[in-house]
Amino acid sequence: MLEVKDLIVNYGVIQALKGISFEVNEGEVIALIGANGAGKTTTLQTISGMLQPTSGQVLLEGTDITKVPGHKIVSMGMAHVPEGRRVFPGLTVLENLKMGAYTRSNKKEIGDAFDRVYESFPRLKERQNQLAGTLSGGEQQMLAMGRALMSQPRIILMDEPSMGLSPIYVEEIFNIIQEISKAGTTVLLVEQNAKKALAIADRAYVLETGNIVLSGDAKTLMNDDSIKKAYLGE
Repeated sequence: MLEVKDLIVNYGVIQALKGISFEVNEGEVIALIGANGAGKTTTLQTISGMLQPTSGQVLLEGTDITKVPGHKIVSMGMAHVPEGRRVFPGLTVLENLKMGAYTRSNKKEIGDAFDRVYESFPRLKERQNQLAGTLSGGEQQMLAMGRALMSQPRIILMDEPSMGLSPIYVEEIFNIIQEISKAGTTVLLVEQNAKKALAIADRAYVLETGNIVLSGDAKTLMNDDSIKKAYLGE
């Protein structure tokens, strides 16, 4: 479904990605793990059109989207939940969700999207008239995910969805990611909490200083001694 080929991204003289290649198959949950500064956020931002690579290719369902602007990539079936949530604090929950549906014009489809989001996130329905800036961190993360789902994506990129959240919210967010996957949306997940990410992923890639150094079945990687030592605190 998604194919990344030989992706190189430079920030001035710093090479953030050094020719990485990987793929995400339809229906999978793929985890991208690694330390801070490994290039995980850069990878997602390049895939979704927020950054332009120096060289390499990004293919979505066989179509080259490397130079396609981000807003057009959304209408092609990809959504991105950015690091730090980035909700619109001065808009209500309802208005934030409507912003997620800006690429859609069919009222029935938009209504169906609202139903799906409110089913996954009942708290958002309760708070639909509340300003997003007054929500808790966990609720803002739910709103960022709900807003992305409003475009009814076939693949969703999530960048550090559990960052800064209490353990209860972390558990809830990961349960929701699994529900999103079971409902048919492919997930590419960047996550600092490697143990949680590997627990719900089908496969995983390990990124170190702009290179993919390990990849494979998520459960196998979870039992790999080098992964346990470096990322799982064991």
